[in-house]
Amino acid sequence: MPTHLTKRWTRGITAACLLSALLIPATANAAQPRPDVTPTGVDFVDASTLSASELKKLPAPVPLAEYLGKSRPTPKPRTAALLPAQEPDLRAECAKHEAEAKSKTGWLKSRFESCYKRHYDLVLRDRNKPENTRGRLIFDSWVLGFAHDGTREVDFAASVENIQVAASGDEDAKQWRIGQHFSTSVDATSSDPNPQLTQPTDTKRDELLGVWDSRPTWTLVYSSPDLGAQYAQGNLQRVFTVLDMTTTVNSPTVDPYVEVGSFQSTFRFDYAGPIAGKYKGAVFTQARAELVMSQKDPAVNESALHIYDALKRPERTFPSFLGKSVPGEKEPLHRLVDTDKSDKQRANSIKECKKIWGDYSGTRLQCDEYPFASTYEGSLKGNNRFSVRLIEGTDNEAGGRMLNSMYIANRILDGDPFYVKITP
Repeated sequence: MPTHLTKRWTRGITAACLLSALLIPATANAAQPRPDVTPTGVDFVDASTLSASELKKLPAPVPLAEYLGKSRPTPKPRTAALLPAQEPDLRAECAKHEAEAKSKTGWLKSRFESCYKRHYDLVLRDRNKPENTRGRLIFDSWVLGFAHDGTREVDFAASVENIQVAASGDEDAKQWRIGQHFSTSVDATSSDPNPQLTQPTDTKRDELLGVWDSRPTWTLVYSSPDLGAQYAQGNLQRVFTVLDMTTTVNSPTVDPYVEVGSFQSTFRFDYAGPIAGKYKGAVFTQARAELVMSQKDPAVNESALHIYDALKRPERTFPSFLGKSVPGEKEPLHRLVDTDKSDKQRANSIKECKKIWGDYSGTRLQCDEYPFASTYEGSLKGNNRFSVRLIEGTDNEAGGRMLNSMYIANRILDGDPFYVKITP
């Protein structure tokens, strides 16, 4: 199934109107001037674009509370009722994946957890007098995402933390503001009929630094109403959604710093019924789903070896032909939920096994096939990029159960991609 990101997007229920003055055509992760503001020639730029000598002209950055001349206030409660219990664990893991976490899509731990953490170091300077640096702002921007297996809901905990400042001359950092602005798009082309998205009341937060320092975290809850079970009629009530965040830094005397698309998350709601395990839920669609099998696992060691050979040594597998390759490691497989088609693929694979090894009925052996009959890449794909092998029947059945458990654990629906990894 082609990824929904490549398709035509239709603006659904969205908070874009709240950002009409800010959201302008721009390259992602680049600060842009705001067209409705008279330029002052003074703006925030990334500190990495300045030389060390220019940075030395500023005082050393200090924690905001120190700059304000007071002890840091006790942060207000984080509205804990809306934050999943796994949030502290996700934050700790996120710190270990710094490179992925600071990317536009963040680090995707799983189909149900995501983390974005970006460290900002901005310098306030006069473009007309580059030697005149007037201030420096350092902070961390976080967005933790939680998709729920069992409810059509996705929660985000966003925050601005670890604020440090430096200011020279008459520049007053107490007037500086940071904004996190969220907007959404619904892909009506990939979604099922009449996709609906329910957004939080507040989709933007633009605050003075002191407010962020005292209340760093806020939450956003996105959901999609369901119409009851309709999966038997083919309506899985899928709603494909993209969430974008724009980051802003502002002050009354400077040109706004506007970074469109600083963070983006793609997620899907569904009411797919029993094929997904819990009948309804939500997932982050760009997360990598993977079936992992070990050659040391006595329950599936024969299945694992077969798949390993198909992926790494296809010349050892049947049917055999020059230049054979089998998908699943670098090319994804895609789930097929049509049981009639799966049965036909299984029958075709058994026919291939008998062609090579003869009649094995009455033995403990079964015909193992890879890619699996429950994928669109199975033996009836038409390109012969598959493999069959006789293995112990109990091993073959255990491998099938492991595959089905992976489908359910990741809410893999028809056409969803996944990969296969075989460990030694």
